[in-house]
Amino acid sequence: MHLDEYTTHDATGLAELISTGQVGADEVHAAAREALATVNDDLNAVVAGPFEEPLEYSSDGPLGGVPFVIKDLICHAAGVRTWMGTRLTGPDGVVFDHDTELMSRFRASGLATLATSTTPELGYNANTEPVTSGSTRNPWDTSRSAGGSSGGSAALVAAGAVPVAHANDGGGSTRIPAAYNGLVGFKPSRGRVSLAPDMQEALYGCAAESVVTRSVRDTATVFDTICGAAPGDKYAWSGEDYGFAGLARQDPRRLRIAVHTESWAGTYVDPEVVASVEAAVQTLQDLGHRVEVATPSFDWDQFMEAHYRYWGGFVAESIAGISAMSGLEPGPETLEAAILKGWEYGRSLTVLDMAEASAVVNTITRSVAAFYRDYDVLLTPTTNTVAPVLGHLDSDDSSLSHEEWTRRIFDTVSFTPLQNLTGTPAVSVPARPSSTGLPIGVQFAGRINEDGLLMQLAGEYERAAGWSDRRPRVHASAIS
Repeated sequence: MHLDEYTTHDATGLAELISTGQVGADEVHAAAREALATVNDDLNAVVAGPFEEPLEYSSDGPLGGVPFVIKDLICHAAGVRTWMGTRLTGPDGVVFDHDTELMSRFRASGLATLATSTTPELGYNANTEPVTSGSTRNPWDTSRSAGGSSGGSAALVAAGAVPVAHANDGGGSTRIPAAYNGLVGFKPSRGRVSLAPDMQEALYGCAAESVVTRSVRDTATVFDTICGAAPGDKYAWSGEDYGFAGLARQDPRRLRIAVHTESWAGTYVDPEVVASVEAAVQTLQDLGHRVEVATPSFDWDQFMEAHYRYWGGFVAESIAGISAMSGLEPGPETLEAAILKGWEYGRSLTVLDMAEASAVVNTITRSVAAFYRDYDVLLTPTTNTVAPVLGHLDSDDSSLSHEEWTRRIFDTVSFTPLQNLTGTPAVSVPARPSSTGLPIGVQFAGRINEDGLLMQLAGEYERAAGWSDRRPRVHASAIS
């Protein structure tokens, strides 16, 4: 299979070619390995791989044989080394003797894992430039960030190396790199995707597992295969047939859509990003939806105070666990400066501190829920700007306190973390690009457990707006 043909198809298309015998899975995997190896010279997005053979998968799954990569964080495969973007795992990383539930579901869906992708240290950045592996670069402009924390996965999918890749999202870590790289990035409702067996929840319920793709139908198909509780899960949606792939092909009812383009943090939003959202508004109105300016109301400083504590607690828990596995001690030789500050801050927190943060989250969550009595969907930019230049968010800056580091992140990506705190679903889809051709994403967010409605709207918007013909400068199809 030539790379020109390989990169033409999304995951659904490749699965159909393989299942009907038009092409062999081995041919597809060979093309993917070639693509991964070659684009990675420019992108620096691969941690381990390409593997000589894909990890075991079910050829009978709906995506049987489709090339795939897993982000080097949270989801893990038995026997495959993981570093989590940190030196604290040691030079050889750590190895688990079991799959996570999500990894088992990826295998069952037919996804053929050929590599692991880069992440910032413990996922605690909206950029992917860890000390361990260096800068992951954006295929649209290699002087710019691929975003984070799923930057490696997003860069590889955008560059045509694989059609779909694992991601996760604790403050926008799926949607931010999706926006910067011109992809679809879906953050599901809390509890949709199990974190078994290692966790009941991640980041106090803020984090969700996901994927990045080039088409809404691919996202929908993957979520049909990975959603659902495992025995013992803290959260579970019962009695529901997801059917996301079918929903993504159907237009939704006419919706009441609120649009908001001003940063809740009071920080800068690029006029070109605003213009892209306004173009999306016109498209949605042409489709018959009612769109009006409106926003949920909440106190940003209180919002950030809860984030300081949640992220500090998460970092402290993660570091303690990794240190126990690796035998290495947390310190400046094993942790980046901002992460070390988070470790120190997290260890200082009391039960009362966390209870106060939980009370803030409750207030904000109920305020947002009240907002959705009047609106079905909230439309915003995904990010405040196009992809920033490399080095914009330096997690090894020792001058910043834990609070300053956390605020610096969310000052630049202020539209995504609200959905993490409230547990509500959101999807970033490509919108009109900037005047220089850089991707811009718009975000649809909705009520808890109305993931299917967002799939419908994203699918309808994709059919109206379209983006499949856009390709970055660094792309596997350009390999001679």
